[in-house]
Amino acid sequence: MNTQDNYRFQVNLSGMINILSNHLYSNPKVYLRELMQNAVDAITARKALDSQFEGRITAELTGSEDHITLIIEDNGVGLQEEEVHQFLAMIGQSSKGGGQDFLTRETSFIGRFGIGLLSCFMVSDEIVMLTQSASGGPSLEWRGKPDGTYSIRKLDISLSPGTKVFLRCKPGSEPYFEAENLKKWLYYYGALLPYPIRLQTELADTLINPAQPIWIAHPELARGERAEVLQWGEQLLGEKFRDYIPLTTASGRTGGIAYILPQAVNLNAKKTHRVYLKHMLVSEKAENILPDWAFFVKCLVWTDELQPTASREHFYENERLEEVRTELGDAIRSELMRMAEYDPDRLKLIIGQHALSMKALAAEDTHFLGIIHRWLPFESTYGQKELGELLREGQKIYYTLTLDEYRQITHVAAAQSLLVVNGGYIYDAELLALLPQVVTDADTERLLPEDVSLSFTDLSPEERRQYYEATAIADAALQRFRCQVQLKHFRPEELPALYTLSKESADFRSLEAAKEVSTDVLGSVLGSLGTTYRNAAYSTLYFNLDNPLVSRVFNAGNQAMLQQAVEMLYVNALMMGHYPMSRQELGLMNQSIVRFIDWGLSNNNQSGGSEQ
Repeated sequence: MNTQDNYRFQVNLSGMINILSNHLYSNPKVYLRELMQNAVDAITARKALDSQFEGRITAELTGSEDHITLIIEDNGVGLQEEEVHQFLAMIGQSSKGGGQDFLTRETSFIGRFGIGLLSCFMVSDEIVMLTQSASGGPSLEWRGKPDGTYSIRKLDISLSPGTKVFLRCKPGSEPYFEAENLKKWLYYYGALLPYPIRLQTELADTLINPAQPIWIAHPELARGERAEVLQWGEQLLGEKFRDYIPLTTASGRTGGIAYILPQAVNLNAKKTHRVYLKHMLVSEKAENILPDWAFFVKCLVWTDELQPTASREHFYENERLEEVRTELGDAIRSELMRMAEYDPDRLKLIIGQHALSMKALAAEDTHFLGIIHRWLPFESTYGQKELGELLREGQKIYYTLTLDEYRQITHVAAAQSLLVVNGGYIYDAELLALLPQVVTDADTERLLPEDVSLSFTDLSPEERRQYYEATAIADAALQRFRCQVQLKHFRPEELPALYTLSKESADFRSLEAAKEVSTDVLGSVLGSLGTTYRNAAYSTLYFNLDNPLVSRVFNAGNQAMLQQAVEMLYVNALMMGHYPMSRQELGLMNQSIVRFIDWGLSNNNQSGGSEQ
């Protein structure tokens, strides 16, 4: 019969404390945040006993040089001896939760892991705590060391309810005990705390956090406090802003201010926001608090419903966070739509600066598109204009799918007075396709380069007879490039030729281009794929008989010159259309240049240099 032996994991307590205190957090200064969070939680627990209780937190700096000591004191609920053993000596057992589900259960407290106090070992070799429970019992002294040992002593005197934590600066940690740094960091972490925070030194007694403005509790009131809201934004986020949007969720448990960034930002720019949990700063790099399209704002967010990670520098990606993210996005969307109705000039300024973000949101929400479409800017053959201006032209709006397509046809389309929008930028083609759904009189249609040729004028029967042979020679010259030639009349006359290709021909060119830079094996596979396109993959080069150069070439009656000119105009049309050229086409361009040079020199020699 098989036997089974069971064992318990062995934990190196001092090693674990070292890992938690020195490697969990991103910066030693977070020890101050952890102490403040413990103080806030203690005050919250006491307010649960007495709703009229007024909490306070004091940081006192004493001693000098090798004996600098920081004392953090709160007048919260304090601890009894049993609680000290349970909550300060058991990692993973928070004083604010308890039970197996303490990580996920919602509480009124910030801390929930029971490891925050250990961060103090990053700056001190000993933690001394004096505490007096508001529920009675003796005053206690607790001393903890980084080797995992601690002691408890009952004091002979009775202290006021609350807790004092004493930290003596260890060598190398002096910057974390300097008065100016403490003042800055106390404000950094506790600017939104509803309790007064004071910093006391031998020279001064300073109130750190100002009284909370009313719009912290009621963000919708921020609309009427513009100067104050912008000042808070600059003070807390370090940037000057010119506009903002109040944020609030339906439950009112998450609120904030979304500041409009003063400069346009890239779609891929890192989007970080400052988030306060129960009024304490937990992260200034929260990336997942807003929808992806809201990359034109930087936010101050305060919440009491999200769940922080163990380091308390990020939030768990859970269902609650998804709901909050959606509601904050809805708040931004609603405010923009409110501006469209009551303050359109203000919205126009925002769209002008952050058009890409507005287009991203409009592509996601057709109702929003219907509200703001008139101010969205687009590049068109009528210039850079707002969509409302283009709609007022009363024409069908054609759009391309790519920037290259737009470049290929823009001159011809403009000459034909076609209204064509460059749909090659992100969201533009998508928005133009959606436009008829939200604007009843809008008529949009995708335009392919070959569609432009439908507006070209055919040759007359007499012209067809006149240029039949020349057209056949030109067509034969380009057969090896799977390109057919057509002679037409079209505007602008300055354009000698227009190269267009069908989807099959475009796919075939892409395969051929890939084949040129592939290994033999892969090239063979691509070659096999290309055979399926070969019969249908013909492009077209339209020559403009209204162009003086084309007219001269086709009327010269010089077959050799015609062939060379056609080849030269072919590569010129490829370059004008921003088409990548194959090796064969690059070779053709070089050969054509050399032939024209030789031809010119030969004619010059024959004329004795008299011809120019």
